[in-house]
This record gives sequence, C-alpha cells and structure tokens, in this order.
Amino acid sequence: MTYLTLIRYVATEMSSDIIINVEDAKFYLHKFPLLCKSRCLQSLVAKAAEEQNDEVDLPDFPGGPQAFELCAKFCYGIVVTLNAYNVVAVRCAAEYLGMTEAMEKGNLVYKIEVFFSSSLFRSWKDSIIVLQAAKSFLPWSEDLKVVGRCIDAVASKTSVDPSKVDWSFTYTRVKSVNGQPCVGNSNSPPWNGIQNTKHRYVPKDWWVEDICELDIDLYERVIVAIKSKGRMSHKLIGEALKVYTLRWLPGISKDGTLKNENGSISNDVETAAKHRHLVETIVSLLPPEKGSTSCGFLLKLLKVATILGEETSSEMELARRIGIQLEEASLNDLLIPSSSDTNDSLYDVDLVQCILEHFLMQDKSPRKSPERAQLPYERQRTRSAETLEFSEGRRMTSATHTSKLSVAKLIDGYLAEIAHDTHLPLSKFINLAESISDIERPVHDGLYRAIDIYLKEHPGLTKSERKKICRLMDCKKLSMDACMHAAQNERLPLRVVVQVLFFEHVRTAMSGGLLLNDLPSNVKALLPQENGSQESSQSATNPEDEWEAVHDDFKGDLASMKIRIAETEREGTNMQHEAVKDTKARGLFLLPSRSKRIFNKLWSNKAHSVNRSSETSGSSLSPVSVNPADTKSTASRERRHSIS
Repeated sequence: MTYLTLIRYVATEMSSDIIINVEDAKFYLHKFPLLCKSRCLQSLVAKAAEEQNDEVDLPDFPGGPQAFELCAKFCYGIVVTLNAYNVVAVRCAAEYLGMTEAMEKGNLVYKIEVFFSSSLFRSWKDSIIVLQAAKSFLPWSEDLKVVGRCIDAVASKTSVDPSKVDWSFTYTRVKSVNGQPCVGNSNSPPWNGIQNTKHRYVPKDWWVEDICELDIDLYERVIVAIKSKGRMSHKLIGEALKVYTLRWLPGISKDGTLKNENGSISNDVETAAKHRHLVETIVSLLPPEKGSTSCGFLLKLLKVATILGEETSSEMELARRIGIQLEEASLNDLLIPSSSDTNDSLYDVDLVQCILEHFLMQDKSPRKSPERAQLPYERQRTRSAETLEFSEGRRMTSATHTSKLSVAKLIDGYLAEIAHDTHLPLSKFINLAESISDIERPVHDGLYRAIDIYLKEHPGLTKSERKKICRLMDCKKLSMDACMHAAQNERLPLRVVVQVLFFEHVRTAMSGGLLLNDLPSNVKALLPQENGSQESSQSATNPEDEWEAVHDDFKGDLASMKIRIAETEREGTNMQHEAVKDTKARGLFLLPSRSKRIFNKLWSNKAHSVNRSSETSGSSLSPVSVNPADTKSTASRERRHSIS
C-alpha cells in the first residue's frame, strides 16, 4: 500500500469502489476481496449501497488503522507478518470484522489461533509479551480469552522443573548454589534449544524477573494462577512479590516522601492512588505462612502504606504479619514516620505498639486467625482463583524465649531512639516500655539508657512524672557500668540513686565473700530472685512499691541523707573516689565518698541485728571495711554526666 498523509490505497490499475474510514485514516479499497472474508463489511457495504453512499465508517475499531491495514492486506492476499507485539490487535480486529471460518475456510481468525497455540503460547517470553499487549485491548482480549490463555501458559511454565528449562529468561540477581553461578540471559550465550547442564544452572526463581514487566492487575492474576497450580513453595512466591515491589515501588527518602526511579518526588493524587493499589494488591497476595517474606520487606511496605495515608486493612494485616516475625526486624526498619495530623511526633509509636501486641499475642491466639474478607479491588480473578482455598491457613506459632529476648532488646533500642523526640508523650513511652515483661528483659541497661535520654530531652517533666518513668526500671537488673552511670546521674530522682547505690553495695559485698543467708531479711527481699522462684518474681509488685514496703524503716535515714547531701553541696569541696578492693571480688567498684558515707550510715543501722544472729560464727556482716581516713574526708559532688 502507498501512504499519502492520512489516505491509504492499493497501488493497482483498478479504481477503488469503497472508502473505509478508521479513526482519522481513509482506506480506498475494493469491495470484492473485502466482502469475501468479512461479514461485518458485507453488512455495512450493503447498508451504504441502500443509502447510495460509497463510504463506510468503522467506529471504535480495536487496534486502529494499523490493525485494519493488516486485515485488509490479508484480504488482498498480501503477506502479513504477525508477532507477539501486534497479534492481539489483529486478532481483535479480525473478530470485529467477522473474518471467521463461516465466511471462508482458513480465514484470518483461524490462522491467528493456530499461531497462538503452535508458537506464542509455547514460548515463555512471547506469552508474557502477548499478555502485556492484551492489556490495551480490553474487553476484547478478555472476551476472546486471550488473557486467560496467556496467564495459564505463563503459570504452567513456572511450574516446570528447573532442570528442564531450556528457554531463555532474564536473571540479573547474583546467586550461587553449591558453588555454581545461577545464570540467565545476562551472562549466558543464546540458546538453541539444546540444554547443557554442565555449564548452566537454572535457579528455582528463574521466572521471577520476567513477569515483573506485567501491569499490577495482570501480575496479580498470574500469581493467583501460579498458587492454584499448588507446585510453588510459599518462599518462592514471597520472593517474587518482593522483586516486583522493589521494581515498581518508589524509594523512601529520609524526610518521609516517596521518590520515583529518577529521584523526583511524587506527591500527585493519581500516583499516590496507584502506589496504594500496588501495596494493597501485594499484601493480598502474600502467602499465609510465616517466613514467606522477610520482616524488613514487610516493614518497607508498611512504611509506604503509612506515608500514602488513608489507613486501610492492609496496614493492619502488615502489622499482624510483622508481629509474628518481629524478632527478625532491625531498629532502622522499625522507625516508621508518623503521618498523623493530630500530633507532631516524629514516629508512629502507636503502630509499633500494635505490632508488639501481635507478637505478644502469639501464645494466646488460636492456631488459625480469622479469614481475610475479600477486598473491593479483588474483582478481576480467574475462576480457579475464586475457588482457591489455602489449606494451611494463617497459622500462628508460639514465640520462643530467644525471640522474646531479641524483641525486648529491639524495643529498648526503639525506646532510646524515639526518646529524642521532644513531642513524644510520656504515656506512649511508658505504655510501650511496660509491654515487655521483666522475664523478657533480664537486663535493664537498655531501658535505663532510654529513660535517661527521655529525661534529658524533656527537662520540663514534673517530679511525679520523673518518678513515674523511673518506676519502669528495676535497679537490681542494672550492670555495674550502668550503676556507675546512674549513681552520678543528676537527672534521676534521689530515691532511684539511693536504690542503685544500695544494690550495688550489696552486690559488691556478696562478691567479697558475704553469704546471702547472712544478710538481713529486709535486705534479702530486695535482691533479685533466683530461677527457682519464678512464680514469686512473676507475682512481685512494682520495684518501687517493693522498695516502699521493705524500707519503711529506712525513711528516717533517707531524710537525714538528704540533709547531709545538701550540706555537702554547700561545702563546695572536691569529691574523692575510693576503691574497695577484695581478693575474691571480680573487679573494682568505685563510688563517690558521699555515696559511701550514705551507705556506711545506712548499713551500720542494720548491721547490729545481723551481728546478733551471727555471733556464734564470729562472722562480720560489714561488706566493706571502712577506713577511718574515709570518714574524715569530705567531698563535694562531682559534675554528673550522661552516656546517652
């Protein structure tokens, strides 16, 4: 055919007798070759003849002028070249024109169907290309079942044993199995259909990257079809979803905005809606089994969902999944920016609290969680997808003691990070800290660090608020380094400092050879319980309340201590540090001389009752020998510092 602007005609000696209009193009053709093969043109030309008109319009023609031209060439007997890129358009155009076997044997529809079944649907990459092209010709391609057949062809090939894969595929990720590199098109020569297993290893997820080129709606249907085959492991499905998400979901900047591949920030409504739909679809496709995807990937999805706003069921589902495997999370992944307009907090603490509750509920939840209701966007599903049942269900597994310890350490680190936020309410900090039990938090150093940072960043806290946040910490569970820091921490209430010094003083005395049974009963009640008394530790009251109950008789001493501390501060003399050394001690314990004088006085008040109980053995319960020179020396408070 010869082209002249938007007019197209056949180069022949015979003049045209019919004009066919397709969009903005005019085709000057001949009736005879067209009417022999097209039922639609027969009808339209007959109607035009009755109206004495030689022009025929083809409105809403699938594929436009290009597709009609290929159909017209076929009618004229001209060779037509079809491929995976244009075959869907020509197939829909042929259906529109009615070029079926009823008009002529071996008509265009028949030849295209043979081309589909004998070539395109047998080729891995051609099937994907055809499927992607069919997206532009809905609903024609759907009604002709081109989409469904492509999906089935792709899903069937993904289920093939990797050792039998002899076609080309895309694989750019670097992996190795048993020392053999996994290769694809990127680093292997073209294949001619002959497999050489000695030089080529095909990974199990060879198909993952090629289907990433599909639109999200088609991708969803392909994954559902793959699941329905029942031959793919849940981890491979999770890996495929992760690769697709990283391919199409933009990166997250430090300020919480979304960025496209070119680095530009995208905040328009249409793009946000597209990304939200992508996240919701990926979440709906996640396999129900624990460990199908990494916790870091789930947290990335949750961050994007939070930034996009409009709280949906996807966020809650992600929070539940993350909670099940929270021990795998890292601190940076857990720092989810807040998108709420009601407060100025930097991080979404409520969402982390929800995640933690799901983790703690594992031991209380039934084996199967309630089934997820179908979401509105899950309309376009194949019949096999609609009847698909996941027999495994959403199984909940009990959290191990090791995972609980890991989560407790993670939450303490998270508390220390969010404590820098000057807009963080005290109630949220306390609620999150109290969610971790004492059994899951054997050492309170991390919690102490978080409390110290919060006190430093929130100097306006009242006295009662400072006491309230310090009740979270058990002084008996602080390490020696933490005790040394707390003893000099001027941000802590005086009562907390006294408790820290007392317990460390007792610990040092016991490390020097003092037996636990030799201690007074009220002192022993304050010490950490052994493993054998787990029930008592679980039913124990708050450490602050316990201190109040056991130390009623110390109140007078504490009052006098406060007076002596004030007197020492007014003196303004230098503080001196003394080392208490014992051959059986594991190390040196340094205390300010003021602290030693406090506990020398406190200990001496209680030593008489202990001495009376141990007169027969001649043992001395004084944990540390007091040097007379120490009692004479006075010292002022050294400037306290923070390691936060």
